[in-house]
Amino acid sequence: MIRPLLAITMGDPCGVGPEIAVKVLEETVFYEKARPLVIGDRYRIEESLKFVSKKLNINVVASPEEGLYQSGTIDILHVDVPAVAELGYGKVNGVAGKAAVAYIFKSIELAKAREVDAVVTGPINKESMHMAGHYYPGHTEIFAQKTDTEDYAMMLTADGYHVIHVSTHCSLREACDRAKKDRVKKVIKLAHHLIVENKMPNKNIAVAGLNPHSGENGAFGNEEMEEIIPAMEEIRSEIPEIQIIGPVPPDSLFVKAKRKDYNVMVVMYHDQGHIPMKIINFDEGVNVTLGLPIIRTSVDHGTAFGKAGKGTASPQSLNAAIEQAIEMAINRFY
Repeated sequence: MIRPLLAITMGDPCGVGPEIAVKVLEETVFYEKARPLVIGDRYRIEESLKFVSKKLNINVVASPEEGLYQSGTIDILHVDVPAVAELGYGKVNGVAGKAAVAYIFKSIELAKAREVDAVVTGPINKESMHMAGHYYPGHTEIFAQKTDTEDYAMMLTADGYHVIHVSTHCSLREACDRAKKDRVKKVIKLAHHLIVENKMPNKNIAVAGLNPHSGENGAFGNEEMEEIIPAMEEIRSEIPEIQIIGPVPPDSLFVKAKRKDYNVMVVMYHDQGHIPMKIINFDEGVNVTLGLPIIRTSVDHGTAFGKAGKGTASPQSLNAAIEQAIEMAINRFY
């Protein structure tokens, strides 16, 4: 049986990341499908075992090849960041931010060396990360920088829907400025690559408009006529087999997806994709970074400081992120 080796980063030690990691790895099913390796702090993981019903052992390793990868044992590659074990829960902290980034860096290092097949990331807190001197907007930008990737995009996926963003973490005003022809073309190409690599049966790619009614021929904005439509036309000439629909008015984008016209969508900015996707399935959404030379999936939620340390956090999104990573790793490597 093919069992991809997955690096699972613990996330911010003050958040729910350690808890949801042990809750997921309490289940036998993932050891039948994959070889999960936690990247994080062994003491935080040991402390989080009080939130699971089974008795689990901890196997601390120095490299992935030392893992046991069997049900009942959590393999962890301990990344030593001083004072993590003494941290409380539910608060912004520079030490926690430093640790969270250290776990990410280590996972990228392992993936680039093909010592792991994919990386699944736990939630981080951007303020804590910035306090530690790491001024990244988020996970996506860290992975892009550390893998020297220029053309990348965030994708949210849940319930068979795949939404890829032209822009993400910026102001709405700036998002409008980023909806340029070259960027739209790059994201459409990433969507096409996703469909081909994962052998998706529905090959249609829907491209959303930026403005209400997709601009209605300039009545409500010119971005569709000047940037988005030219991007689609150039892609059609460059990749004749590509199947693009649009620009689809944003208010009907998901209506048509629901009736199965397509399940891969290119949206122009953060909330155009995030709001409907979180309504569709908030608990089991998965964040994927497309365009990287390595595979990275993630939970689609934050550190949930209000729940941290209480044992009430749901592992559903991490479950889904692991399932997505398994599928992508098998399609790419096996």
